[in-house]
Amino acid sequence: MEEKYDVVVVGGGAAGLSGALTLSRARRSVLVVDAGAPRNAPAGHVHNYLGREGTPPGELLAVGRAEVIGYGGEIVTGTVTSAHRLEDGEGFRVLLADGREVRARRLLVATGLVDELPDVPGLAERWGRDVLHCPYCHGWEVRDQAIGVLADGPMAAHQALLFRQWSERVTLFLHTAPKPTYEEYEQLAARGVTLVEGEVAALETSGDRLGGVRMRSGELVPCQAVVVAPRFTARADALASLGLEPVEQLVGGHVIGSYLPADPTGATSVPGVWVAGNVADLRAQVIVSAASALNTAAAINADLIAEDTRHAVAAHRGGPEPRSDRAERVPGDHRHGPATQPAAHRHADHDASTGDMFDEQAWEQRYRSRDAVWSGRPNPPLVAETVDLPPGTALDVGCGEGADALWLAERGWRVTAVDFSTVALRRGADRADTLGAEVAGRLDWVHADLTAWTPEPDSFDLVTAHFMHLPGPQREALFARLAASVAPGGTLLIVGHHMLDLETTMPRAPIPDMFFTAEEVAHSLDADRWDILVTDTRPRPAADPEGNEVIIHDAVLRARRYR
Repeated sequence: MEEKYDVVVVGGGAAGLSGALTLSRARRSVLVVDAGAPRNAPAGHVHNYLGREGTPPGELLAVGRAEVIGYGGEIVTGTVTSAHRLEDGEGFRVLLADGREVRARRLLVATGLVDELPDVPGLAERWGRDVLHCPYCHGWEVRDQAIGVLADGPMAAHQALLFRQWSERVTLFLHTAPKPTYEEYEQLAARGVTLVEGEVAALETSGDRLGGVRMRSGELVPCQAVVVAPRFTARADALASLGLEPVEQLVGGHVIGSYLPADPTGATSVPGVWVAGNVADLRAQVIVSAASALNTAAAINADLIAEDTRHAVAAHRGGPEPRSDRAERVPGDHRHGPATQPAAHRHADHDASTGDMFDEQAWEQRYRSRDAVWSGRPNPPLVAETVDLPPGTALDVGCGEGADALWLAERGWRVTAVDFSTVALRRGADRADTLGAEVAGRLDWVHADLTAWTPEPDSFDLVTAHFMHLPGPQREALFARLAASVAPGGTLLIVGHHMLDLETTMPRAPIPDMFFTAEEVAHSLDADRWDILVTDTRPRPAADPEGNEVIIHDAVLRARRYR
């Protein structure tokens, strides 16, 4: 094995191989570490995989491995026991159980999950054959057969009604689960589902076929297939060394398993670590896991391209290498400060090339060249949309010299302000010191590259981003991470230059993909979790880069999270 790879993929199932194939085709150096224990190994065939319907799982993986290797990817058999960030912050050290060690710039974790089965004798031996849980994976194969549903949780009645679609002969064994509600009794009776009370003792076989379900009473109820509800536990032990821990998955208020949370691109709360497949989505079937990994691999490649470009620009200028993507606290505990001119120009009235807009050193130099880049006044949409909110915890991203964050802190908010210019952050922190310890103590500065940094999920009562103009995919990924960081009942406020202002605010670098509408941001939010309160296009007077008076338009989105 090479010592260092662009990406180490942990897990060689459908998700891991799909991600590895995408990255290998993107000419990345890729290593797949596969423990050789795919979740669907007991199953005879893969279903609902378009073009591969009915393919044995081992055959599908063999084809996938050959494709990855054909594009230069490497695959080794082994188990990853831990991963640690390198001291310079530029990647990870990955340890295998046999003592091998490799390095990776990024990690893609596709370790899947473990199906923890009910403790019933004879059940585990038939798992994946005639003991099942997913009707879409195996319902067709057991159509019209005598199907038993083992109730060991609150979803049993739902499972029985679901499998009733494939057979008229469905029996629900109440076993140790709570009795159905009156409404469930009525539904089961209406659909002709038979109920059997009492505890199940074991499953019995005849030859190599399931014979039936043996009750504690001694009665044998004939069944050709048995449906169970496993607990789905994410395989995530190797990530504990990075501080990543699974969280419980709830369905209808009941715990059905655990998963690793991530944003829609697969990025976790640890910069540089991504997840795909069942480890992040318990419900994903094989084709969904493979598709999710393709999308995640594309996001990883984009992240690596951004890093490669930063290094190339620094080398081209002969300047210092760019900083790591990891976030770090800015010196000056809990200090903060004011910022900017009406921040509608925060990324618009730049006096450098478009490339400089995304380069940390260019912004550092810009701040050093002036005593103050911005006016020190808060953004008007922030004032208008939050003035009536009760103070709580706030996250202000792309804060510049900090006017918005300071305005919030003066009103009692506890604010975390994030930017990738240390000059701007320190300037704001110094200003905060002049306003007294009480206000300054409510402010916390974080230096980070927002294209890679992930805030803590469910943590802030207010998350605000003003004029964060990035290329479309990076912006969408950032906004998704920001939305995930809003606590239930909290507010998300996104403000940007409307697409109408393409010519008036950025005549030197017309990049339509960087502009957005409030409606576009609203459409990206889950309607089941968000109440969209404001989607406005607000005109206001401003000066263009040449000093001419123009009318520009702010795209304003304000949304409240339900749960």
